[in-house]
Amino acid sequence: MEGSDILRAVAMVILMAVFMATLSYIHRRPAPRTISDAPVVSTPDDLSAELRRCRALGPQDAEDPHCQAVWEENRARFFGRPARPLLPQAAPATPPATNVR
Repeated sequence: MEGSDILRAVAMVILMAVFMATLSYIHRRPAPRTISDAPVVSTPDDLSAELRRCRALGPQDAEDPHCQAVWEENRARFFGRPARPLLPQAAPATPPATNVR
């Protein structure tokens, strides 16, 4: 056997070892997850209810000061600052319908 044949055989053995190591790494089982006491599904809170109420308002109520405060609290909660609980406010009175003739 010549020197080049030996090098070729060694290279093939190394490639097979790398291939087997790659396969074993790919098929490795993931580490078991730790079970936390936190609920999986978040429960709706007062802020979420107020956000839904403000979203349901029409364009005429877009400048509602309470809704602006609710949206500001939502932004604070989104960016990681603790959100203060808001007290629910009664729905704003709708303007009386005008008779246009």
